[in-house]
Amino acid sequence: MSSLIAGKLALVTGAGSGIGREVCRVFAREGAKVVATDLNIKTAMETTATLEGKGHVALNVEVSDRKSVEAAFEQVLKQFSKPPTIIVNSAGITRDNFLVKLSDSNFGDVIDVNLKGTFLVMQTAVKAMIAANATENSSIINISSIIGKLGNIGQSNYSASKAGVIAMTRSACMEFGQFGIRVNVVLPGFIDTPITTTVPDKVKELFIKNVPLRRIGKPQEVAEVIAFLASDKSSYINGASIEVTGGRLRPTIIFIIIPREHFRTIGRTTSDSADSPSRDTVDPWSSSRIEGLI
Repeated sequence: MSSLIAGKLALVTGAGSGIGREVCRVFAREGAKVVATDLNIKTAMETTATLEGKGHVALNVEVSDRKSVEAAFEQVLKQFSKPPTIIVNSAGITRDNFLVKLSDSNFGDVIDVNLKGTFLVMQTAVKAMIAANATENSSIINISSIIGKLGNIGQSNYSASKAGVIAMTRSACMEFGQFGIRVNVVLPGFIDTPITTTVPDKVKELFIKNVPLRRIGKPQEVAEVIAFLASDKSSYINGASIEVTGGRLRPTIIFIIIPREHFRTIGRTTSDSADSPSRDTVDPWSSSRIEGLI
């Protein structure tokens, strides 16, 4: 694989940790020059400091902000005299809560970073490639999630954003294929990243039980698939959704029986509840209730 991506220029978002950082390491190992971008420039620089070879760059980028994305590509063009022809959209966030308790900001923030961010980076990258006549054998790899296909309790915003990435990848591959730009999407399962380290052990055990390989995935296992999609060994793979899940084929479902009257109490103030002392005022949507049922 190294002979196929050696000398290529790759831009990776969300490169400061997790899968994004591991993608940078695998790309550098295989001979590519890496532009590691992240909202946190410190972690992006920590990533580039670990990479094999020379010439790698760390940039501060807010993927949901058009000006920030365009400025990053302008800087890359200025420094390397060419646009990146391998793009990996790895930036992503979570703001988990039950759908009935999600705030507008927590819903919007996730959509902005995970979906709009992927859109802005793809759009800017393709424009730069076309302008530089550097589209042939170019590859865009978007990172979605198996949650985008299966859904998950407490992640309606995240699942919607990741489902959107899958659908957008399919549309993009149809539009960009004529230029020689391939667009594929990877759907990781439960992977050992900073996002999953906060998951309670009981919840992790439940997830692992639904994985035939009976373990959590490693970031490198996802990164190796992405490196394959970036290389010419995958030259006829376009618009594909590749799952890296250890075989997990169904969602991890936590069954919760909630009395119908609880729906009427959502948003009720403490004083309102006090007027009806016989009513169960325990919040059915609390995270402690979920953990207690696992």
